[in-house]
Amino acid sequence: MRILITGVCGFVGSTLAHAWTETGSGHELLGLDNFSRPGSETNRAELKRRGVKLFHGDLRVSSDLETLPGVDWVIDAAANPSVLAGVDGKTSSRQLVDHNLGGTVNMLEFCKAHRAGFILLSTSRVYSIAPLAQLETSVSDGAFVPALHGRYPAGLSAAGVDETFSTQAPISLYGATKLTSEALALEYGETFNLPVFVNRCGVLAGAGQFGRADQGIFAYWLNAWRQRRPLKYIGFGGSGHQVRDCLHPRDLVPVLDLQLAPSRNLSVADRVTNFAGGVASALSLRQMSAWCTGRFGAHPVDRDLTPRPFDIPWMVLDCAKAQRLWNWQPTISTAAILEEIAAHADAHPEWLEVSAPL
Repeated sequence: MRILITGVCGFVGSTLAHAWTETGSGHELLGLDNFSRPGSETNRAELKRRGVKLFHGDLRVSSDLETLPGVDWVIDAAANPSVLAGVDGKTSSRQLVDHNLGGTVNMLEFCKAHRAGFILLSTSRVYSIAPLAQLETSVSDGAFVPALHGRYPAGLSAAGVDETFSTQAPISLYGATKLTSEALALEYGETFNLPVFVNRCGVLAGAGQFGRADQGIFAYWLNAWRQRRPLKYIGFGGSGHQVRDCLHPRDLVPVLDLQLAPSRNLSVADRVTNFAGGVASALSLRQMSAWCTGRFGAHPVDRDLTPRPFDIPWMVLDCAKAQRLWNWQPTISTAAILEEIAAHADAHPEWLEVSAPL
């Protein structure tokens, strides 16, 4: 199988490529990257050593794709992954749309030309913000949890947000680019008879993730704690009780292998699936701070009561559909992910300067 991974020198793309080269999958791996993300250059040499054929190009520029060889599948791991993108003053809204949506259109045209399948790595942030922001919660062990007797909106339970949950705006500009990319991918698949899957991922984390508060919170928090950098609990009363689930990208490989195989006759709806660590992996910032204290020693965390745009108290994905359709469940625990990040931080004390320069 010849596979093109976009964003191959990013955290997720490089992790998937490493996993396949280590398992002896036999896949021929190609990678496309524009090396615009700080830290991405650090992955280039190792990927080449492992036999991944790298192409320097920008998926926003259609002519950059003209010299790419034909492939059987494209795995789209290239995106600006920040929910604050386009509104934080660091990137413009036009840059966000060009990258996350325009790039998807160009890759879909590439797939159409080469009769290639397409797997979009999407996000939990396609789900509506308003009902999640208004979710009634209580606090348990330093973390928000849905209130036991609360009235849950449709598509949400104590197990998390499932694929039937509302995607009505507002979902952030970032979420909108990913949701629109999903719709286009599915339409291209149906119109041109291409196999297409949309994998909505929870928070992806692991060693080598670029440490930015808006894009790689687990890596950022642990590296910043170890370096004794200033940290803040932002919004929600400055409690640090806000919760996210956690998934290592290597846990995606088994389901990707199934999706790359001759596909079953799935409905369009069943081609959109949540993949995340779920409730078992969920962690609040305060709980992560307790883990860091045990691993690195005590460190003060300030409070900032100012709410951030698009923030929500509890975001956990329900992956029952992935279990039913693909017999999938995550295998790498949150504790193992945190220790992997911590070991990487020990070995690379300069990581925040490399991957998230001020």
